[in-house]
Amino acid sequence: MSKVLIIDDDKKHSELLQAYFKRFGIQLVCAHDADEGFRKLTREDPDLLLLDVMLPGRDGFEICREVRKTSSIPIIMLTARGDVIDRVSGLELGADDYVGKPFEPRELVARVQATLRRAESGGVDQSTLRFDGLSIDTDTRSVRVDDNAVDLTSMEYELLLILARRHGKKLSRDDILSELRGIDAAILTRSVDIMVSRLRQKLGDSVKPPRFIQTVWGRGYSFIGVPVTEG
Repeated sequence: MSKVLIIDDDKKHSELLQAYFKRFGIQLVCAHDADEGFRKLTREDPDLLLLDVMLPGRDGFEICREVRKTSSIPIIMLTARGDVIDRVSGLELGADDYVGKPFEPRELVARVQATLRRAESGGVDQSTLRFDGLSIDTDTRSVRVDDNAVDLTSMEYELLLILARRHGKKLSRDDILSELRGIDAAILTRSVDIMVSRLRQKLGDSVKPPRFIQTVWGRGYSFIGVPVTEG
């Protein structure tokens, strides 16, 4: 059974979601402020974090920032604020997805299931993609640059995999969004640029000329890593 931690100060709503999630084989653990959330994050070791933006004291953005310092756990933000800037801010901090309030419980479950699938899946035809200075092990979902481990969120890993599997091809932002299932379409192209920027920083690719990801001006992005063949 998958375990999900929700940090939301609306206790009644969280309890209702707890019962609803159980119908889909998901254990929902509830916390109602940042301190309780961090305690349960350590004690419960959940598979995914649902994080309300509007919290008393430390808000969801602050919690997301703290979590990302030590963990790549998938994070879905819950927000009643419709401004795109709020959603973009969360992506910049490392959130994987957004669900706007009010939402249908079934939609939230579907987003959680899709995000968990991204985090847990790994079966592909080629178990390791190798490029000069970069390796992607799809069995363990691990990435190494110059033989150093790189800690990516599930969304960042998926983005890298999408680009690497289409080596040399120009992918538009819409192409990328269509494959990154679960991303809120309201963010559109801005979200892709943010995710690519974060990915580049972690890969040490924020240099000119880039080693792995090239911007195709007016189009999108292309993966330009040099493939390494066995033997």
